[in-house]
Amino acid sequence: MTSTDPRTVVVRYVEAVRDGDAAVIRDSFDPDATWHYPGSLPTSKVWRGRDAIVDDFLGGMGTVFVPGTVRIELVGTIAEGDRVVAEWTSKARTVHGADYDNRCLGIFTVREGRITSVIEYADTHHVAATLFAEPQG
Repeated sequence: MTSTDPRTVVVRYVEAVRDGDAAVIRDSFDPDATWHYPGSLPTSKVWRGRDAIVDDFLGGMGTVFVPGTVRIELVGTIAEGDRVVAEWTSKARTVHGADYDNRCLGIFTVREGRITSVIEYADTHHVAATLFAEPQG
């Protein structure tokens, strides 16, 4: 970990997702981290542990996008103590042929240079319609 500053840790993580840097993504999380994705989607739950977050949640989302089409852009951050609010956009073409275009917000807690918890908010209606809709045909 290059920095323990919470804002720097979160920016580094979002940039690693943008760049597809799997090593930095994994290194960003504490082994016991949690990621809460609210809603009623197949991915909506509290993901527990770095491996579940990186391999199952984040890795599983990668299978629904056409390789090379994912574009992540950090809009901004607000930091107070060990908590950082980050806003980003996610755009991609899905394997079902839909255009995914969502604005996301995450509340990150960072301790000792690692992300220990995330609560992510997004347009879950758009997620359901583009990522989890039954294929037409």
